[in-house]
Amino acid sequence: MFKIFGFAALVGATAVAGCTQNINPTDIDRAAIGAAAGATIAAVGDRKESDIYKAAAIGAAGGALCDDVRLCQ
Repeated sequence: MFKIFGFAALVGATAVAGCTQNINPTDIDRAAIGAAAGATIAAVGDRKESDIYKAAAIGAAGGALCDDVRLCQ
């Protein structure tokens, strides 16, 4: 079940990190936005605390790397 939330965290983080077009975000900005999105998705899904941290890490990676693979420009 965590795989579904992990995938949702990655997709949500990429989508949200792409919404920062007018502020010219850095990788750190996108990582912070992705971590927040991942943690929110896991918290809303009523996951354990350790799963929330995992989802935040997945979201941070997705947010930071979305620019490198041309998903959020």
